[in-house]
Amino acid sequence: RNSGVTAVVEGVGDHGCEYMTGGRVLILGPVGRNFGAGMSGGVAYVLDEAGDFAGRCSTGNLSVKKLDIADTGHVQEMLERHHCHTGSVKAHRLLDDFSTASRQFVKIVPHDYQNVLEAMEQARQGGMDDDEAMLFAYNAVVASKRKAG
Repeated sequence: RNSGVTAVVEGVGDHGCEYMTGGRVLILGPVGRNFGAGMSGGVAYVLDEAGDFAGRCSTGNLSVKKLDIADTGHVQEMLERHHCHTGSVKAHRLLDDFSTASRQFVKIVPHDYQNVLEAMEQARQGGMDDDEAMLFAYNAVVASKRKAG
């Protein structure tokens, strides 16, 4: 469970990122079953070397997608810091050929959280400050849910 910190781990068991509400997690190793159950916020990046992560993920309220340019930058920075602080052999190997390794990561984000992030970005581009953007995003997502349900 993560509620706002940045963490790098080299593997998790069953129920990884269960009930996560915020922050960023980078997972460089094995992942057990039922990943992300109850996850309502934050972003997880998982190294999916075998290409079978989606089968272990609780995908009902989550998106599993490829990294975009910004995500790739976040992952690289997290890897570099992890290697610097721990001397991780795995992080070193991934950084040695990051252009190839970066294509093996997936991004996991709750649908509602993604909607909030997108609405906040739209508001910022419209000239709102962070507080105004957050209020705008909240209202947009609540209105969308009322309309849908």
